[in-house]
Amino acid sequence: MPLRRLLVAVIAVLALGAHAAELRIGMSADVTSIDPHQVNVAPNNAVGWHIYDALTHVDADARLVPGLALAWRALDETTWEFKLRPGVKFHDGSDFTAADVVFSIERANELGKSGGQYASFVKPIVSTRIVDAHTIRFKTAAAYAMLPYDLNSIFIVSKKAAGAKSEDFNAGKAAIGTGPFKLARFARGDRVELTVNERYWGGRPPWERVTLRILPDDKSRIAALLAGDVDAIENIPSADVVRLKSNSALRLAQKVSWRTLFFTLDQYRDNVPGASDKAGRPLGKNPFKDIRVRTAIAKAINRQAIVQRVMQGLALPASNLVAPPVFGYNAALKTVDYDVDGAKRLLAAAGYADGFALTLAAPNNRYVNDDQIAQVAAQMLARVGIRVQVVTLPAAAYFTKARNGEFGFALLGWGSFDADLALRALVATANPEKGYGTWNWGHYANPSLDRLIEQGLTTVQENERARLAEQAMAQAMQDYAVIPLHHQIASWAMKKGLRYEARTDEYTFAHRFHPQ
Repeated sequence: MPLRRLLVAVIAVLALGAHAAELRIGMSADVTSIDPHQVNVAPNNAVGWHIYDALTHVDADARLVPGLALAWRALDETTWEFKLRPGVKFHDGSDFTAADVVFSIERANELGKSGGQYASFVKPIVSTRIVDAHTIRFKTAAAYAMLPYDLNSIFIVSKKAAGAKSEDFNAGKAAIGTGPFKLARFARGDRVELTVNERYWGGRPPWERVTLRILPDDKSRIAALLAGDVDAIENIPSADVVRLKSNSALRLAQKVSWRTLFFTLDQYRDNVPGASDKAGRPLGKNPFKDIRVRTAIAKAINRQAIVQRVMQGLALPASNLVAPPVFGYNAALKTVDYDVDGAKRLLAAAGYADGFALTLAAPNNRYVNDDQIAQVAAQMLARVGIRVQVVTLPAAAYFTKARNGEFGFALLGWGSFDADLALRALVATANPEKGYGTWNWGHYANPSLDRLIEQGLTTVQENERARLAEQAMAQAMQDYAVIPLHHQIASWAMKKGLRYEARTDEYTFAHRFHPQ
C-alpha cells in the first residue's frame, strides 16, 4: 500500500477510535428516577433501556421482537410460556435466570401499592412457575392476549442486587441490569453517565462512555449541538428542522411517531379545576359531562392549522388515539371537521351561549412545540366563546400535578404499539385491581367501552382482536372521551459522522448510534 494511503487509513482508524470513545446526547426532558418500577414516563424509560432489559423488545417500527426471552407461546387460554435467553450476565457478572424475572414482576406489583406505576402491566398474572433456569410459565386469571406486550414494560433487575428503595437505584447500588450500558452517575436535572457493558448479549455497543445531558430548553439543546458540546439531540422543534437540515455539518433522522397528542377533560367532578363563568363564578355543574360541550371543543380545534403552522408540517391530524401504523388503528374514523358555527350552536344548546372560562394546562418541554400548541388551541377556543388561560410547566412538575388531579383540562401525549393498551390506559374506567385507567386523568367512564376493551384483551385470535380494538376506538372517539389533536413526526439531529435509525417509539438509544 502506498505510504499516503496507509497514512490516510491509519488516521481514519484513529479518528474512529477517538469518536467511538464517548457519545454525548442532549435529552429533551428530565429523568426523575433510575428505579425501573416507579415512575412510568418516557424519559425514565429511555434511560432504563440503556441499563436494563425486558423479556420482549420493540424494533424501530414498533414491532414486538425477542429480548431477554428468545421465544414465547400460549400453552392454553390462561398459560404463557417464555423461553429465556441463555448465557446472559448482569453487570456484576452474575447469571440472569428465571428467578430474576419473578423477582422483578413481584417488585413492580408490590411497588404499585405505594404509587409505583408499572403494576398494571403485571396485574393479569395470578401465578408464576419456574420450570428451569431459562423457562418460566405465567398463569392468568382469564384468557389474555397481551402478556408479551405488557412484559415489554417490565425491566428485569437483579434479585441479588436490587432493593426496595429507589434511592439505591439512583445511587447506582441497585441499578444492576443486563442492558448495553452500566450506570456510572445520575445527577438529577443535569446528566446520566454510562459506561459500556462489554458482555452485552446484543453485541458490544460502539461507545466506551455515554453522557445523556438533560437539556429541556429547546434553544439550549440546539445551541449545545451547534457548539459541539453534544454529538446528537432529540425532540427538535419543527421551526428549527429546516435550518438544521441545511447545515452541512449535521445529519437528521425522522420518522412518524406513535405518539398522539390530545386533550383530557375532567368528567367526574362537579366543580372542574380552572372552570368558571366569565365573571369568575363557579359554573355550578361540570360542562365536560355534556357530550355537546366535548363535541364543541373538538369542532373548535383546527387540527390542520396546528399541523401546518405550529408543527411546520411535521405531524398528522389525528382521528384515533394511536398512529396509523399501530395495531388496532381504525382507518374508518375521520378527523373532526373544524366548524366554529357548529361549535357555538352546540355550546348554546348545552346552556353556554355566552361560553365560559377555562384553564388549559400543558407541559412546556415534553412534546414538540407543546406550549405553542396550547396557546394556539386557546385562541381557537376563544372564537367559540370559551376564554382560556394557558398554564405551562416543566414536565416533571406538570405530571406530578396532573396525576394529583390538579388540572381539569390538560394536554397529554401517548405512544403505544397497540390500540388495546392505549385504550386500557387512557379511557378505560379506572380500576387499580385490574390495572385499567392508569392514565385516565379525566376519569371518563363507559361500561360499554370497558367491555369491548376487556374482550379485545382476552382474544388471542389476532384478526378478531383487531376488529374489537377498532370498534372500541370508534366508540371512545365518537363519545369524545378525549379530544385527539395530532400524531408527531419525531426528529433527531447529529454530527455528520453519526447515523441513527429513527424510531417510531421516539426513544433515543445511545447503542443505536453508530459512527458513519
